[in-house]
Amino acid sequence: MNQPPSPRILIVRLSAMGDVLHAMPAVTALRAAHPDAHIAWAVEPAWAPLLSANPGAKRHESQTLVDQLHLIPFRKWARAPLSPTTLRETRAIRRELAAAKYDIVVDMQGSVRSAWAMRWTHAPRRIGEAVPREPLARFLFTERVAHRGTHVIEQDLELADAIFPDAPPLEYLPPIFPRDAAAEVWADTQLAGRRAAILLPGAGWGSKRWPPARYGEVAAALAQRGFHAFINVGPGEATLGEAAVADSRNSATLLPATLAQLIAILRRSALAIGGDTGPLHLASALQVPTVGIYGPTDPARNGPYHSPHRVLRHPESRRDHGRHDEPEAGLLTITPHEVLAAVDDLLREVAA
Repeated sequence: MNQPPSPRILIVRLSAMGDVLHAMPAVTALRAAHPDAHIAWAVEPAWAPLLSANPGAKRHESQTLVDQLHLIPFRKWARAPLSPTTLRETRAIRRELAAAKYDIVVDMQGSVRSAWAMRWTHAPRRIGEAVPREPLARFLFTERVAHRGTHVIEQDLELADAIFPDAPPLEYLPPIFPRDAAAEVWADTQLAGRRAAILLPGAGWGSKRWPPARYGEVAAALAQRGFHAFINVGPGEATLGEAAVADSRNSATLLPATLAQLIAILRRSALAIGGDTGPLHLASALQVPTVGIYGPTDPARNGPYHSPHRVLRHPESRRDHGRHDEPEAGLLTITPHEVLAAVDDLLREVAA
């Protein structure tokens, strides 16, 4: 008897870094359970290095999780929505998605943008959340999934389960990441055999940023514990990193890095410390022991998951996704001494 052809599946999770990372375990589990399925991903170009060391290529050794990427620059288009370039690129992406002839599309973002990208495929099955982040998105879904899980990773696993409703539920698997050969060499050169702790003072919102002076104090104390602290910063965060280095009494090293380089250096690191930010989620996904310093966001939903970790959050902190400039009041009650105590406790557990 002829077997039915393997389905062609598209995952839509355009951004941001942490959210793409939270979707990756579901796709890793899907790949393991259904190795013959064609699995593709639609993503903003900035986050493609999480999925491929060569985003323009079909699946090969540098792109082990998905068979194909569709790069959709919605953020760039939003800056000039009616420009000839935007209109031309939009038409090209629509043709590309329609030509791929996907059977099933899963929207793991829940925004109107991601739902429209899903609609452009003309796939007969379009799966999304019953209560998406942007309510209008649900009207573009043909199937809606009501979540039971609390953490975003659990919710994305539930969405992936809906693809094959008669199969056993998918279980968490650590994400598969690409290897960029040049970035791997760079990371070895940077570490030079040192025991690395990666400190992450940045975050998308000011309310999630623990003060850089406190990161500096932690870095100086880590030096006494045999670590070399690297202060990783992203675009526009150089001032934060420089302040942390200065307050470490120059025992730390400022470490700007590309996304491919950050993956490589975290693979080699013994510890990561930071707030609710993409690089901390990357460290957790890579199974690096992490200490999370949380304030206005809920670690039960967005914290480190299935990896060695400790999370600090003041009992009076309340969930607030308002993008305020100043650190949240509860976040400021967390002291360097508490962070170092969490580090010591975590490392004892890892060593046991």
